[in-house]
Parts: sequence; structure tokens; C-alpha cells
Amino acid sequence: MFDPAAWLQASRPLAQVNLVVPLWLGQALAFAYTGAFSLGTLYAAHMFAALLLLVIVFSNDYADRDTDAANTTYNEFSGGSRVLPDGRLRPGELRDAAWLALVGLLGLSLYLAFGSCRPWTPGFVAAAALLVWIYNFPPLRLAYRGGGEVVQGLGTGVVLPLLGFYVQAGSLAAFPWLALAPLFLLGAVGNILTSLPDVPSDRAAGKRSYPVRRGQFVARRHSLELLVMAALMGGLVVPGLGAVGVALLAAPALALVARSVALLGSADAEQRDECRRFILLVAGAGHLQCVLWSLALVVVGFLRP
Repeated sequence: MFDPAAWLQASRPLAQVNLVVPLWLGQALAFAYTGAFSLGTLYAAHMFAALLLLVIVFSNDYADRDTDAANTTYNEFSGGSRVLPDGRLRPGELRDAAWLALVGLLGLSLYLAFGSCRPWTPGFVAAAALLVWIYNFPPLRLAYRGGGEVVQGLGTGVVLPLLGFYVQAGSLAAFPWLALAPLFLLGAVGNILTSLPDVPSDRAAGKRSYPVRRGQFVARRHSLELLVMAALMGGLVVPGLGAVGVALLAAPALALVARSVALLGSADAEQRDECRRFILLVAGAGHLQCVLWSLALVVVGFLRP
């Protein structure tokens, strides 16, 4: 029997922010560097993000079904949607739904390719699907073998900003390629953070996530260090941004990072409340930094001659 509540839970709406923020940033880059912006394209781009999220979360739940079943330290950011361990849906249903979402994503990309003269849009779908496969499934299955943070960095920090820029501008000729450096770092940080609560079950399952490989304390420290590095690279993202501007735009995110330092030595997965608070602060800092860069880019776009 169809259970709408179970499918809503499986879709993990909270995770949408991980895709929307870099996609919107890519579109803000297009506006700042080329002056291009279309509200209809904005809607289509975020429909793209919604379908891509379904491909990602359904695939992740299906691939991690055994590990998630043994996970007792999960929270709303990790451990899957819980619909499989709770018996609300069957693995095959999620597998088939992931394929269906991918078909819908391909259809949308073809519409953008032919209806909006964006012929390379299906290439972004292919890149995203390849990263989902590399992350979750053999032969590479980097989420288990190690390197999942690189895959997520490429997906949310490279593919999505490039897609956002391309669908608005129609070309990548004016894209500021160095801007991808801090965006990649923020994407990798996101993966490290969401792996933190799952360390006990990941270790038991032989899943070599970043916190399992490096240890929980080192992973938390590295997430802070990488985020600070990215925040201080704002001049690569926003054109004409001097040292003072970089500092001003980084200050709110760095304030959240500073608040998280008190949890650095104690927010292990077993301390579920502290672990959750650490993730909220640091992930919030990363998203806030992207939003502030995006707003600054919009201002730059409006000031274009």
C-alpha cells in the first residue's frame, strides 16, 4: 500500500539545502559575471535539484541498507532516512524510485537542452549520476573504500555551481574557475560532518569514511580548518572583493566556527547531542558562507555597467 508519509521521509527534504545552496551560488556567479538571469531558469534549476536529491537519497538508502540497520547513533543529518530499517519501504522500491527520478532528471535536462538552448545540460546529469554510482556502488564504491568526501566535494562544490552558471549564462566561457577551490572544500566538509554520527556502525561495517580513517577528533578538527580556509578564499568567488570584504563576508561563518570549538574535544558519535550540535554549527557556517557570497554576487551583478 502506498504510504505518502514514508516516501516523504525517504526524500529527506532537509537535505535539499545541500544542493540548493551551491546551485543558487552558481546562478549568482552567472549574474555577477555575465548579467544573465531568468526566473524561469531558476525554477527549472531547482526542479533539477529536487530530482537529483531523490536520486541521491534513494540510492544512498539502498546502498547503505545493511549499515543503516545496525546504526544506533544516527541523527537527522546521517544514517539514511530510516525507512528501510523501520520497515516502512522495501529496498527494491527505493532502487526503482531512484531510477525513476533519474529518468525524470534526464527528461528535464533534455527540455533545458532543446527548449532553452542549453545543449550540455544532459552532460551534467551524466556527471551527477556517475558520481552517485562511484560513491555508492561497485566497483569503486568510494563511500566504503575511502574518498567519499572527494566525491561529494566534486558533486556539490563543482558540478552544481557549474550547472547553475551554465543554465543561466548559456556558456561556461566567463566562469571564474578558481572559485571552485573554496566550493570544493565546503562540499568535502559537508561529507565529513554527516559521517561523524555514523562512526560506530561504519567502523563495524568496514566503511572507511573520513572520521573512521582519521579518527573522530581529527575529522572534526579538519572540518573546521577546511571551512576556515574556504571562508578566507572569498576573493576567488566574489570579483573585486578585497581583504576587508573577504573578512566581512567570512565573519558570520567564522563566528559559528568559533562557537563549535568548545565541542571539538567531546562531540563523538556516542555523545549524540553534542555531535548533533557540532554538525549544526559547522554545517550552518558553510551554508551561511555560501549564502553571503551569493548575496554579494547579486549586488555585483546589479552594479555591472
